[in-house]
Amino acid sequence: MMKAVRLHGIGDFRCDQIPIPVPRGEELLIKVGACGICGSDLPRVFSHGTSNGKYPLTIGHEFAGEVAAAGELADPGLIGSKGAIFPLIPCRKCDPCVTGNYAMCEQYDYLGSRRDGGFAQYCLIPSAWNLVTAKNASLEALAMTEPACVAQHAVRKTGVSAGQLVVIFGAGPIGILAARWAQIFGARTLLVDIMPEKVAFARKLGLSAVDSGEVELSGEIRRRNQGRLADAAIEGTGAGAALCSCVECVRAKGSIALLGNPAGETRMPLKVHSMILRKEITVNGVWNSSRSPYPVDEWAFTVRMLDEGKLTVTDLITHRISLEELPRRMEEIRDGSIHVVKAVCTN
Repeated sequence: MMKAVRLHGIGDFRCDQIPIPVPRGEELLIKVGACGICGSDLPRVFSHGTSNGKYPLTIGHEFAGEVAAAGELADPGLIGSKGAIFPLIPCRKCDPCVTGNYAMCEQYDYLGSRRDGGFAQYCLIPSAWNLVTAKNASLEALAMTEPACVAQHAVRKTGVSAGQLVVIFGAGPIGILAARWAQIFGARTLLVDIMPEKVAFARKLGLSAVDSGEVELSGEIRRRNQGRLADAAIEGTGAGAALCSCVECVRAKGSIALLGNPAGETRMPLKVHSMILRKEITVNGVWNSSRSPYPVDEWAFTVRMLDEGKLTVTDLITHRISLEELPRRMEEIRDGSIHVVKAVCTN
């Protein structure tokens, strides 16, 4: 038997004792070492439920672990290997899949929202393709691979290059990770947020960050960038006001990556819409991350950077939570009783 924190219905989130699953065919049984709490997990538990109406379901998609057992068609040599888990399960048949755009699969499955995920002691994954093996990185670090890949994907979508300046709206975990990726790629960064505690946390990590309520942002960017506006911006909050600020802060021919899920209906003043046209700004949507080998397997690259110590992620973890504590802690995160940067459930 094993512990698994399962959603039995909207708001009904429990730590259960259930049988350890048995791998069949190409499946691998993962002994979960750590699973991060994603911002999407809160509405999944308390507002809209699972993506396909399946209950009970073990949620959690930001996880890592070790291979504990293999199905009869899987490679037994993988037993004992550790790695990050790629949670997307593409159909491999639709047009997006056959072109390697797995995140846009028309019939996808997903660990932690459509089938059992990582808030458990063990989890079945479909095949070795969903395991990105690592050598040196800790399981806690590897559990941060999914948000790190999303952040990397957003930076790539801006097209920012060495020596340029990218402004990132939202100084939460993914915003901070985006800033670190941009720096790895040789760019300069400025994080922007409306919450002083997030700005202070980012500065504590050695990043440039400003409270947008305390500065005139375009002027501040010009002051920091030799009189020029930013080359690119990442909108990571989902707020219409932040999108408008992105438009105002980037130079002519600059680019914007839309990363944050919309928080409501997005409204844009006429002058901002006109500015997109006048500046000929490139606006890119961002959805998840890329596991395709071309041009870059962002998952393999992230794990390599974690293995080599070139990407730091564990300093974002402010809370470590047990499976038994998870339902109560999720309530506290939702109602603001505790304030987390990144919370990770550990076994």
